[in-house]
Amino acid sequence: MQFIQQKIEGVWVIEPKRYGDARGYFSETFKMDEFKSHVGDVNFIQDNESFSSKGVLRGLHFQKGEFSQAKLVRVSQGTVLDVAVDLRKASPTFGQHIAVELSHDNGRQLFLPRGFAHGFVVLSDVAQFQYKVDNVYAPQAEATLRFDDPQLGIDWRISPDDMLLSDKDMRGYSFAEIAEKFSF
Repeated sequence: MQFIQQKIEGVWVIEPKRYGDARGYFSETFKMDEFKSHVGDVNFIQDNESFSSKGVLRGLHFQKGEFSQAKLVRVSQGTVLDVAVDLRKASPTFGQHIAVELSHDNGRQLFLPRGFAHGFVVLSDVAQFQYKVDNVYAPQAEATLRFDDPQLGIDWRISPDDMLLSDKDMRGYSFAEIAEKFSF
């Protein structure tokens, strides 16, 4: 696997090797020893999966306080634009984001440490999205950062008119509200 440190400290793109032939390919998508030697010690406790159609935007979600989650995300079908926003107030990149295309074709994964808002938009007809987390889901600690906050300036590569969002995601906090109300 190749581990590529991103411009925001603690965020990694991971590119597993694929071994292919006429039958298809084989890939090791997670190896604890390699992960630990590059990223550090993270104890993943749960795997999650979502399936979405083109234009679905999920996010930007995060959990507050002791329920914050580190995530390792990947796409096994389709293509998404995956976005992470640094909400760690002590970080020199507080309020900055990264956007990475994850797809079945490129096999990339993205690791996010605790303290990030995370979301993705589906660019293909459908997408199957998997992610590991290191903490339980706690609905009382969940919050949403507005995907279209002008202060963030995220280019989702799709028109808002073509997006499908949940009511929760449409009612997210602005970045200014999050910076004032929450700490990581």
